[in-house]
Amino acid sequence: MRYIFWRELRIAFRHSAEIVNPLWFFLIVIALFPLGIGPEPQILARIAPGVIWIAALLSSLLAMERLFRDDWLDGSLDQLMLLPLPLSAIVFMKVLAHWSVTGLPLLILSPLVALLLGLDIYSWYVMALTLLIGTPTLSFLGAIGVGLTVGLRRGGVLLSLVILPLTIPLLIFATAALDAASMGLPVNGYFAILGAFLAASATLSPFATAAALRVSVQ
Repeated sequence: MRYIFWRELRIAFRHSAEIVNPLWFFLIVIALFPLGIGPEPQILARIAPGVIWIAALLSSLLAMERLFRDDWLDGSLDQLMLLPLPLSAIVFMKVLAHWSVTGLPLLILSPLVALLLGLDIYSWYVMALTLLIGTPTLSFLGAIGVGLTVGLRRGGVLLSLVILPLTIPLLIFATAALDAASMGLPVNGYFAILGAFLAASATLSPFATAAALRVSVQ
């Protein structure tokens, strides 16, 4: 299991441009809003929740396609399926490694995002927690779509159509948590719901993705 995790990290760092591009996209999308709308703190604070999470969702989609693509192209996906390990466990470790190089850096960039959008320390803290809980959920949900479209040459559009409806509840509650934080309201209930989404996706997604991969390979 650990071998699969470190293998995925080594492969990801060999294609460092595919890691950096979604992060640049995330920052550019967020930086364009203050430039286009203006530097008024009240306006930026009002639109910040939606801007942050839409940028995170789109950057996640940008990086998601390569989750199983390289394994499909070089034939190693068939070899992974023959390992004496449950395919769902292999999928879980691959998704975890993928999140480590695509979702975790968003947390590192969160102070800069808070500065660009004029968020206070408490709002930044809530934003960082929503990203910490929500971005792994995006990865697990996206893995299902990638598993279904991995055998298609141009599956990017279909991947978006599959994943985006699944992410709507996550988007709603994550932005609601940030809105509540900006108004000084309690956010524990939103975090409980986001945690439930993460637990459910981490539990069910590996099995659904494994089934989708078997169908795609056949």
